[in-house]
Amino acid sequence: EARITPGFKLPAKYVIHTVGPVYRDGTKGEAEKLANCYRNSLALACENGCRTVAFPCISTGVYGYPIDEASEIAVREVKAFLEAHADMEVIFCCFSEKDKAVYEKILNGKE
Repeated sequence: EARITPGFKLPAKYVIHTVGPVYRDGTKGEAEKLANCYRNSLALACENGCRTVAFPCISTGVYGYPIDEASEIAVREVKAFLEAHADMEVIFCCFSEKDKAVYEKILNGKE
């Protein structure tokens, strides 16, 4: 699920909230739940006329989702969405150089 709230004093008009799955062992539906975080957030952004969306690395912090797997899901879902919504800009906001390198590798097709 995802919910949207006003951005109030943030530099963003809205904040979209989604709760990523806690990673257990990859066999408890984690991948589908994580994919739904991106799908639902993007759909909500589209419904509210957002032109730009920034995503952190959902679930890869204390929820323990492996960055390699999580980033594959994120990029796959965003690419699928952008095929039908080319006018939206999506930013992957990485908080470490390691995470950035993983995303760059996937986005540049060097898997």
